Amino acid sequence: MYRTLAVAGYRSLRDVVVPLGRVTVVTGANGSGKSSLYRALRLLAGCALGDAVGSLAREGGLCSVLWAGPESLAGARRGHAVEGTRRAGPVSLRLGIGGDALSYLIDLGLPVPNSTTAFGRDPEIKREAAWVGPVMRAGTMVARRLRAAVEIRDDGPWSELPYRLPTHASMLADAPDLRPLRDELSSWRFYDALRTDADASARRPQVGTRTWALASDGSDVAAAVQTILERGKEPLRESIADAFPGSTVAVDQRDGIFELTLTQPGMLRPLRAAELSDGTLRYLMWLAALLAPVRPPLMAVNEPENSLHPSLLGPLARLIGRASTDTQVVVVTHSQPLVDALEAAVASSELAVVDLVKDLGETVVDGQGLLTRPAWEWGRR
Repeated sequence: MYRTLAVAGYRSLRDVVVPLGRVTVVTGANGSGKSSLYRALRLLAGCALGDAVGSLAREGGLCSVLWAGPESLAGARRGHAVEGTRRAGPVSLRLGIGGDALSYLIDLGLPVPNSTTAFGRDPEIKREAAWVGPVMRAGTMVARRLRAAVEIRDDGPWSELPYRLPTHASMLADAPDLRPLRDELSSWRFYDALRTDADASARRPQVGTRTWALASDGSDVAAAVQTILERGKEPLRESIADAFPGSTVAVDQRDGIFELTLTQPGMLRPLRAAELSDGTLRYLMWLAALLAPVRPPLMAVNEPENSLHPSLLGPLARLIGRASTDTQVVVVTHSQPLVDALEAAVASSELAVVDLVKDLGETVVDGQGLLTRPAWEWGRR
């Protein structure tokens, strides 16, 4: 189980450490930093996929995503004007995840000027570390990378790998001992763009094959639902009844072409996906995503309440609670009714509610102090 998410230097997240539960609910006003925290999770997953540098480039490059305020806000909090000061540390964007097993952090920084490449603006990976347990300690570290050199160890002394890594490549891709960590991070799933518009693929018949995880845009929802139905181990029909009493879901199959249908009370025929409301189709997508036969170590969902009637928030919360028995779920939401429903559906010992607020442009966890902030060590370059 992951215990801690740490982000420093990313947009408004100057230095944030967030506790994680089986279900973690991230809430707050518009502009409080919820989306930045969600994107930071995606960046961490991108490190395992070898796409961290590319992901930053698509956001406008490292300079556009770095914390835009001063290195320290201590003076401003004492009543002085917010102004720049002489920088004491290096420019960096740091991301980390701490868990019961292997934990990981990455430190990205500005590139060294290099006239021999056309990619001289790509950020560089300056430092990485992997260790056992949620908090980095000298005695629990199993791998470390400083610039191009990577060292690993088991129970004995440090051993340096016989090659140098390029500045854009993570040690997760090359160190054999870190393969379980790489596979774990790369298997995280993110759902923030489930399409239900008139041109969405989910509304049209699609070629169907066994689908163990819903696509990020929900396009293969019919095949995903059929896979769940045939497996027969997930409470799909019960979850449909919880949300739409008296309704049943089915998949129409013709020559390998699948189409999702929903039979509702009072209807003389099933409604095809193209005829369903945005909210109904989106809820069926959440069923397919959260009840997927193969679940990842972590699943992050962004504003799942969109297009849903308030009456569906309770069933959605119970659905998330069921999914959390097999995977950790991070929910980013604006909806206080959904937060309330999750508090009712998930045991308090399994739920972490993180309320983000802005303080002088910096995202902080509301009510978090020195004694309640989770333990975390960044180390140094």
